[in-house]
Amino acid sequence: MSLSAEELSIVWLSLKVALVATFASAIPAIAVAWLLARGRFWGRTALNVLVHIPLVVPPVVTGYVLLRVFGRRGTIGAWLEQYLGFQFSFRWTGAALAAAVMAFPLVVRAIRLGIEQVDRKVEESAATLGASPWWVFLTITLPLALPGLLAGLLIGFAKALGEFGATITFVSNIPGETQTLALAIYTQIERPGGEAAATRLIWLSVALSVLALVASELMIRSRQRSDA
Repeated sequence: MSLSAEELSIVWLSLKVALVATFASAIPAIAVAWLLARGRFWGRTALNVLVHIPLVVPPVVTGYVLLRVFGRRGTIGAWLEQYLGFQFSFRWTGAALAAAVMAFPLVVRAIRLGIEQVDRKVEESAATLGASPWWVFLTITLPLALPGLLAGLLIGFAKALGEFGATITFVSNIPGETQTLALAIYTQIERPGGEAAATRLIWLSVALSVLALVASELMIRSRQRSDA
């Protein structure tokens, strides 16, 4: 399968957006996952619902909310552009933000499951020996939950790679700037004579997503074997 220079550019942009979205959501996802797995506080259920909202509402709703908040006239977006010169709307950074928001619930869920599988007695033993909560988390909880963390990031990457609805609503479909694989496939399907190009991009998109999902599954199985 031979790709044109334009198609290779689309693939590179998609990988860049997905990677930035995945790594940008990593630290917030770890923090939220830990709160949901170990925290006992008022509002925990509300936080859990808020995290998973992007999974249950139409993606176009998420994209519209991002536009109202991070757009050039949005409450945060206007401030960022005026004082920091940073813009999300109609930029690849906005595509990464939309992808990160849509992938965030899946990343949190996988990391939370990884943390919940860590034996709390090990954490408690370290605490009784004088380790601070932060030190327990960094040296015990996080390393033991690493397979879940990596699996979550890979699942998030696969989700970000295929994000469509929130992205096109928030940053439009601009070739060379915001046109990722999913948006390029949509463009080719709508264009007369674009079936061949669409088919090439579809197979490539499926292959990249399957690779990420297979890697995630292998990590989960590796953790299960080590626990056995």
